[in-house]
Amino acid sequence: MPDSEQPPQQPLIKQGAHGRSVPSRTEMVIMVAALMALNALAIDIMLPALGEIASATGLTGASPEDANRQQLIIFAYILGFGAPQLFWGPISDRFGRRMPLFIGLIGYALTAVLCAALRDFHALLAARFLQGVFASGARLVAVSVVRDLYAGRRMAGFMSLVMTIFMIVPMIAPAMGQVVLFIAPWQWIFGVLALFGLALLVWTWFRLPETLPEDSRKPLNLASAFGNYLEVGRSRVTFGYMCASGIIFGALFSFIGSSEQVFRGVFGQEETFAFWFAGIAAALAGANFFNSRFVERVGMRRLSHGAMVVFILMSSALALRTWLFGESLYWFFPMFTLTFACFGMMGANFSALAMEPLGKIAGTASAAYGFATTTVSSLLGMVIGSYYNGTTLPLMLGFVALGVGSLIVVLITEKGKLFSSR
Repeated sequence: MPDSEQPPQQPLIKQGAHGRSVPSRTEMVIMVAALMALNALAIDIMLPALGEIASATGLTGASPEDANRQQLIIFAYILGFGAPQLFWGPISDRFGRRMPLFIGLIGYALTAVLCAALRDFHALLAARFLQGVFASGARLVAVSVVRDLYAGRRMAGFMSLVMTIFMIVPMIAPAMGQVVLFIAPWQWIFGVLALFGLALLVWTWFRLPETLPEDSRKPLNLASAFGNYLEVGRSRVTFGYMCASGIIFGALFSFIGSSEQVFRGVFGQEETFAFWFAGIAAALAGANFFNSRFVERVGMRRLSHGAMVVFILMSSALALRTWLFGESLYWFFPMFTLTFACFGMMGANFSALAMEPLGKIAGTASAAYGFATTTVSSLLGMVIGSYYNGTTLPLMLGFVALGVGSLIVVLITEKGKLFSSR
């Protein structure tokens, strides 16, 4: 039966490796979204407290250099999150999904407690790096479980629903951090992370079955792992969409890195920063929901390729408008929101397209994909963010460059043909 004709609600397997039933689609969507939210929460909840945390751990904040170094609390975590996925992938393909997931969640919670106890800035950075390492395991397993259960357009639809719920976290995380600071010391921000990790540990322990059967597991050795990663590289579709995602998601990290500067510095929205940030995140969530409703009818390529073209056009229009007429919040916000919403029809579809050819080594494929979309995109985002000059123009020109770069990679991957119904 063709993929488009298969019932969208039906997973590929109904029971885990040990006979435990797979939870309902609704519960699985919420569970996977919560696991992926570990990463967003560990980043966005920090934004209101960076100054306090840096000061308490030894930075004076007396110089611009100190102020910039506060961002390392974020980037140390991101760097820890990226490359270790290459390690977690073969582990999950060898031992199954549950064991690495539980190790990741326990480590995430314990390192959060450690961060709260530290008073040295460099020690804090090391602990944040370790927290990213453990979070990467949980994130990788979440994507691998989805690939175990779904394929093709059904996987893209499932991931779009996941991203719709997941985007609630970036919408509320900065406000959560601010509320914590109102009622408790900054250490309790890490306390929230620890409690969230432990809650997910309990939930998945009792509800998530093993989705990788014993006979589908791969031997764990250096040669096998290297061979699996070579297989990822040999798949034109997987490698192409992995690279395209790594490029285009640089726009996401560049916005996260400079969002506070843009809304507070350029537009003077110090008191309402969380409101504007939440509005953009809400648009992204809405786009993901739209994708989940239409991807099975329209197709992953048509939606994602169309969104990529719109992303380039809107970014170019906003950059041109700013260059000609200057800054205006009431022009910038709606145009930028529409531009950013395009991620909702690129992220889930690019991920599904990349993972589709390599279901037998989903853990390894997910690891390579996660590495590319985290490490590469964070580095690109840092480069674009470093060009901030008190205007939004460098950010928007960066968006244009990343969009064009991603489009070129997709054109090469698809041999010059866009908007295919496949």
